[in-house]
This record gives sequence, C-alpha cells and structure tokens, in this order.
Amino acid sequence: GILPRSAEFLFDSGVDVITGGNHSLRRWEIQDYLEEHPNLLRPANYPRECFGNGYYKLDMGSCTILVISLLGQVYLEPMSSPFSCADAILEKEKADFVLVDFHAEATGEKRALGFYADGRVTALFGTHTHVPTADECLLPHHTGYLTDAGMTGPIDSVLGVKPEIIIGKLKTKMPARFEWAKGPCKMDCVLFTAEERTGLCTGVERFSIT
Repeated sequence: GILPRSAEFLFDSGVDVITGGNHSLRRWEIQDYLEEHPNLLRPANYPRECFGNGYYKLDMGSCTILVISLLGQVYLEPMSSPFSCADAILEKEKADFVLVDFHAEATGEKRALGFYADGRVTALFGTHTHVPTADECLLPHHTGYLTDAGMTGPIDSVLGVKPEIIIGKLKTKMPARFEWAKGPCKMDCVLFTAEERTGLCTGVERFSIT
C-alpha cells in the first residue's frame, strides 16, 4: 500500500495523478492523505464508505483530462462492477481526454473492459500483474489499449522481490517476509498519442526505461 511519503515523492517528481489498486487502503496512514489529495486515487468501484476518490479531472489549461481508477473482479476481492462504474462516471463527467487504469488480474477481463469502453475513452491500460504485455493497439473505435503496462523496480527480481525468497515460499508453502531485490532497475511505460479534436487515440507505444 502507498504511504504519504511515497505519494509526496511522486508528486514532487512531477506526477499529476496517482492511480491505485487492490492495496490502496492497506495502510491506515494513507486515509487522511487520500481525503486531502483528490489526485491520489483508489479504485472507483470500492464501496462508497471508503476514503478517497476513484477519479480526478485534471485541468491542463488548454484541455481537461479525466483519470479513472478501476479494480477488476476476477481473482481479486469482490467489488462492484467496473463496467457499471465506468458507465456512471462517463455519464457524469465530461473531459477532453479520458484515461482509465484498470487494475485487474485476468487478461480477459481487461480486454473485455477495453472493448466495452472503446470509443468512449482515450485510452485504457491494465496494471497489477507487473509484466508488460505485447498487445498495445488501437481498438476499432480508436481507444488506445494495453493489457498491462508492467512495473517499476529491480530487473533481476520476481515482481520486485528477491527471487530466492519467492522460490522458497513456492517450494515450501511457508510464510516469508518479502525483501526488495537489489541491482539495476527499470520503469515500464506506455505512451498514448491522442487527437485534440476527437479526444481519441492515434498511437500507442510501449517501452521500458533502464
């Protein structure tokens, strides 16, 4: 789960909006910060009683960008439907560009939501599985799509953790304390190019920075 100091570091580095996932509310220290910083998002389909916001409209001066965070239902803790939640937000909020981070486990669920939102959002990309997928594309109605953007962290690792720890856990089924792996890091990225007139995507580029 994210902590206030982690969020501050990202915002101070120039990040405009931070999207969340299934660990968004894991740390109690983040509760007040979520309420005070509407551009730090937790998934919009969390229960209404939860702290924070699920979407944020960014005013860039010449345009507005609506950023939506959603959580999948397959193999994760059950939440309300991301499909219905997306409908409700898109009906309520209008912006020049709309970006959706769909934090989900199942690739099929991500792909389905991509087609469901096609033509209504600028781009939809998946997160959570930590491995970049090679299916970047423009969907039929020009929504940019990528099933998973990947991760930021140590290259020689298992999802950021020392490999020997994960291997031992999988072999013995015993609990293990995770430790970050050492060494060179990478940042997986996706760049969407959009047309100002339509708010739809014209290009998708997947890359890594090492």
